[in-house]
Parts: sequence; structure tokens; C-alpha cells
Amino acid sequence: MPRLVECVPNFSEGRRTEVVEALIAAIAQVAGVTLLDHECDADHNRSVLTFAGEPPPVVEAAVRAVAKAAELIDLNHHSGQHPRMGAADVVPFVPVDGVTLEDCADLAREAGRRIGEELGIPVFLYEAAASRPDRVSLADVRRGEFEGLRERIGRDPERRPDFGPSRIHPTAGATAVGARRFLVAFNANLDTGDVRVARAVAAAIREQGGGLRNVRALGFSIENGRRAQVSMNLVNPEATPIHRVLALVRDEAARHGARISGCEVVGLIPEYAMLDAAEHALQLEKFRRDQVLELRLRRPPLTEAVSIGAFFDSVAGATPTPGGGTVAAFTGALAAALATLVANLTLGKKKYAGSAAAMRDLKLRAEFARGRLLGLARRDSEAFEAVIRVRRMREGPAGENSERARALAAAELAAANVPLETAEICLEVVELAGIAARFGNTNAVSDAGVAALLARAAGEGALLNVEINLKSIEASADKNDVETASGRLRDALAAAASRCLETVDAAINAG
Repeated sequence: MPRLVECVPNFSEGRRTEVVEALIAAIAQVAGVTLLDHECDADHNRSVLTFAGEPPPVVEAAVRAVAKAAELIDLNHHSGQHPRMGAADVVPFVPVDGVTLEDCADLAREAGRRIGEELGIPVFLYEAAASRPDRVSLADVRRGEFEGLRERIGRDPERRPDFGPSRIHPTAGATAVGARRFLVAFNANLDTGDVRVARAVAAAIREQGGGLRNVRALGFSIENGRRAQVSMNLVNPEATPIHRVLALVRDEAARHGARISGCEVVGLIPEYAMLDAAEHALQLEKFRRDQVLELRLRRPPLTEAVSIGAFFDSVAGATPTPGGGTVAAFTGALAAALATLVANLTLGKKKYAGSAAAMRDLKLRAEFARGRLLGLARRDSEAFEAVIRVRRMREGPAGENSERARALAAAELAAANVPLETAEICLEVVELAGIAARFGNTNAVSDAGVAALLARAAGEGALLNVEINLKSIEASADKNDVETASGRLRDALAAAASRCLETVDAAINAG
């Protein structure tokens, strides 16, 4: 499986396209790196490049881009709205797939060391790569910007870099290199040229000022003073979604007699963040993400037409479904297929003519069980997604909360009944495996044993899902019935599997 890292360096140049193109070329020349996006902002005089790949080439591309920026950008002649301390101002590494945040912190340290040693640019590590608590925040690292750092570095021990010389690079300044989670760079433009309004809004909404958690915000003047902008980094858009931030910006701007005239996303944005915003803006009720055509095509409902690789990727994905209940049902279906295999290897053999009727019956029952289990694999995901939808319902007055509680209990009970049915059919598959071991082709008796072991594990796994779905449901007759059935099935699975394995052991040892 590939290990993917994203790098999103910010450069202090957003007006000279030839310089930005040279930075892009420096990155593109590294094999194994894919340029994903680039954004330029003339007001901020800043560009943001996004590329990804395996860790080693991404580090190499980052170092080359910093070197090119040092060659082409002179901060002594730079002006723009955005704070900056370096030609290559910020170089963050972001985990995408197969890597951790700590892995990215190690990459940041490697890149920082190379930038310091090979390019003679002082490097300050920040966020997850920070060497000191007071350097976790990028704002703290960049305080004073290029001009302020030039005066303090080499004189103030607090401004000693992590890598490179204790003196400012005469033209390229200093660079912050770090590791962080994915963030959304989001700007709200106001219908006023008064930058004081944008700054007041930014101060009110950012976490540091007592506003929303996970929000970093500054106020700028753009378009030669015609409009003001609230520029934000949303460092955890799942916990603090865009629509919540936008609502607060709108309210705070209104307090100063201003309105939002438009918004911008800088760079890339995760799909879930846009869907969150769309659901809120459209006031969608009972909406499922897989109603989006492209998402459904990417993750179709489980059937025999879905490839094993696609199913594995779906299970391994960062979503609650498909989860253990679906995998239990899938595993039970696989066990049923093994029972069918034994029947097919027995039918038509003269030696086992006396078992033909039993094998034909076994084959029909196993194929039916396989189809039911695949259907339950789909239903399990759907049932749990229904629970998630109810949990996301906004709490209201007491009466509405009671209705929500009843809806949640009903959804959780339904979600418990699906894996309970899975366990019942898995018990049948274990019993079919026992028949296969007793009457089937002895050369395939181990296959019958594997079928029994898989079906038992699948059934017991399904019962774990029954337990967890019942956990938050208050005592009731329905809950008691499910708990009683669950206990009965657990005992029956163990007994049936034991009988089958005794038959398998006897057949193997008899040979």
C-alpha cells in the first residue's frame, strides 16, 4: 500500500507569475511527486502550492522548492497583506494515507535540517514537529515577521532556530517547517473597505480570542482597499464545520454594519467539508452521503458484483460503515461458500452416491444462506447509518427531545436485530458445515472445518454488534428478547462448531 504525504508550502510571491511557475517546475521535476493545486493571491502577495507523493520524493521536492524561492524572492522588496518571515514562509507536511502525524513530524525535521544545512536558511519547527511548547503555534513562530526576526535572531536566545544559522538569510529570511492535520483555508470577503471591521470580526471568531475552537483568523484589506477580508484557517473542519464559522462571521460583520459579499476556498478542501456545508445550506433532512451519485459509484452497496479489493478498501476507509457487523455477515457468506464447495466436490462421485441427496440439500441451503448473509451485510451498514442520522438530529425542546430519544431507541434496536439475524444464519452455516464434514468428500473435510470456524467467528462477531447496539437502550421487553436470543445463539454456535470439528478431527486422524 502506498504511503502518501501532502506538502502545502506557502511562498511570499503572488504577483509575478514567472516566479510561481519556476516554483512549480522545481517541484514537478521530482519523480514520484504529483502537483495537486496552486493558488496565487496578489493582495496577500502569496502563493500556495499543494503536492503529494511518497515521503522521500515529497521531502526532496519541498527542499528544491525552498531553494528556488531563495533564489528568486527577496523579502527586502516584498510587501503584502499576509504576515511572512521567509521567501518560503511555511512548509507543512500533512498525513494522507499510510503515515501518521508523527511520521510527518519526522519528515519536517528531515526537511528542516536539509534547508538549514544546504541552503543556509534558519528553520523553526512548528505544530506537531515543534521542539518547544512556545513554537507549536505558527503565529508565535512568525511573530515580528522578517523585519522583527532580523533584529532578534542571533541576539535573543528565544529566537534561536532549530536548524541552520543563527542569523537571518539576507534575502530569503527564515522558514517555518512543520507537520499538521488537514486544514481548510477559507476567506470571507466583506462589502466594506474598512479593514478595522475585518480585524474586529477576526478577533471575535478566532479561538485565541475566545471565539470558535480550531479557528485561526486575521483581517486584511484587499482589492486596493475596496473590500476587507476575514482570512481563516480551519484546522479541524470536522469539529468546527465551515457553515458554523460562516454563520458567526455573518453575525459579527452585521454588528459592524457589514455583510459578506463572497467567500473563497484557498487550495484543496476535503469532500466531507463541502458536503457538511451543502447539507446545512439546503436544510436537508434524512440525507445520506451515499445519495451523492459519485460517492455511491465509489462505494456501491455490497453484492457479489463488488470486487474484493473495493470491499476491503471500503472497510479500511475512515467511515463507521461498513464495520464489524458487515464484515461478520460477509465472513459468514464466505463460510457458506466453503460448505457449497464441499457439496460440489462430493456430488457426482460414485464413492459418495449415498450422500447425494444430503449434498444437494446442503448445496441449496448453503447458497440460500450465502445470499441472505450478503443482504444482511448491506442491511447492517444501512441500519447503523440510520442510527448515526438520528444521533445527528439537533436537540430541541423537551418534547422534541423525547421524540428524538424514541427514534434513537428504535433505530438502535433495529441495528441490533440485523446482526442478531446474521448470527442465526451463521449458526445454520456451522450446522451445514457439520453435515459436510459427516457426509461429504473426505478429501475436503478440512474445508468443512474452516467453514465451521469462520461461521462461528462470524456469528460471535455479529453478537458483539448486538451487544453494543443494545448498550444505550433502556430496559424493555424487546431488549430482553434480543438479549435472550443472543445468549442462546452464542451457546448454540459453540456447541455446533465443536461437533463439526470433532467430526473433522476424526476424519483426518482416520486417514
